[in-house]
Amino acid sequence: MRPRLNRTVPVHPLLASRFSPLMFDPAWTVTEEDVELLLDAARWAPSAGNSQPWAYFVARRDEPDHKRIVRHLARSSARWAPSASLLIVTMAHRYVEDTDWAYSDFADYDLGQSVAHLTLQAHAMDLACRQFRAFDLETLTTDLNPSPGWHIISMIAVGRPAEPRPPDRDRRTTADLRTAPWD
Repeated sequence: MRPRLNRTVPVHPLLASRFSPLMFDPAWTVTEEDVELLLDAARWAPSAGNSQPWAYFVARRDEPDHKRIVRHLARSSARWAPSASLLIVTMAHRYVEDTDWAYSDFADYDLGQSVAHLTLQAHAMDLACRQFRAFDLETLTTDLNPSPGWHIISMIAVGRPAEPRPPDRDRRTTADLRTAPWD
């Protein structure tokens, strides 16, 4: 017999209150200290074999690199992402330089863990993150020219939300999570 989960202890408020804003406050600016703290949280993520196969291209609003990234956004994300104080391009180290040998079979997964750490740290700092993939991957890769073996995966917009947290969101049940999506 398996022990029952103690439902009297709720999910940590940091997790339960996190949300992805639809718009960011265009007047608010992240500090360099904030950026360092976010990246410090990201670097503490677990990874397979401690490979730490992640990297971030960080661009603050109104700096040349921010404008450089914005021009690759899809129309859908170009409506809201430029107002974020930071745009962060996420990268995973998938292959050993100039080979087809996997650097880490878990690079994308481990990057996701690192992004989750960054996201929760941002929320603890009263900031918000919105992760997205609405950009031209090919032209952004050409422009940023990541080192061999590194691949751009997504972007994160970081800033102060322009609107309050929305009411409760729909989430799948824990029973749904236990249901295998295969036959």
